[in-house]
Amino acid sequence: MAISTFQRREVKFLLSKEQFDALLPIVHEHMNPDAYCVDGKEYGIYNIYYDTPDNFLIRQSIEKPYYKEKLRLRSYYSPASPDSSVFLEVKKKIGGIVTKRRVAMTLSEAEAYIQSRVKPHYERFIDKQVMRELDVFLNFYDSIQPRQYISYQRAAFFGKDDSEFRLTFDREITARRYDLTLAKESYGSQLILPDQRLMEIKVPGAFPMWMTQVLSEFQIRKVSFSKYGTAYKNFVREQIAAQKEERKIIYA
Repeated sequence: MAISTFQRREVKFLLSKEQFDALLPIVHEHMNPDAYCVDGKEYGIYNIYYDTPDNFLIRQSIEKPYYKEKLRLRSYYSPASPDSSVFLEVKKKIGGIVTKRRVAMTLSEAEAYIQSRVKPHYERFIDKQVMRELDVFLNFYDSIQPRQYISYQRAAFFGKDDSEFRLTFDREITARRYDLTLAKESYGSQLILPDQRLMEIKVPGAFPMWMTQVLSEFQIRKVSFSKYGTAYKNFVREQIAAQKEERKIIYA
């Protein structure tokens, strides 16, 4: 059964190829691949992020407020069909602590709900509760619409001694601000270099001692990196560059 709600810290690190190659064998000593990593292989994650027409949510997020929230639609298949299972998620960060609420539905149900508030039927109390939270979010941001596509390939692990300690490695982080549907294949611009990995430690409490030691040994430093935030800032830079080029042509 998919997890519908959780609370944890999330700390990110951008690894070079050398750091990743040195760290991975140690990770395998202390952790197991998660259920999505069939035969230890990576899996794809495909997302649509929703925002207001003036990009209020991501602009606010970039300012690093004490409280921020976002809405995304996630699939583990690409391209997704209308009856593919997807997850509609509200993710919030309050003082460094991340909470996520999500509910499963088909792609066609998700799109119908966001566009016209037609709800799928649920039996479980937790699913009904998540839907109520989604209602509140969508009623508050009533002009919300698809604004960003982001996908990536992920290797994920959980601790052998502590299953709540999770570690993910993401690569091929792909972004676009057009064709904003999960029904289309993954393509767009890349947010990190081909040989880099975005590592994320997800833990409810303190890091295990072995992880603290290897971070120090391999000089792995935490970074502030938001996939959606980076994609949006790249988009803004491109818009500014295009406007400057247009002015050059006009005044040439």
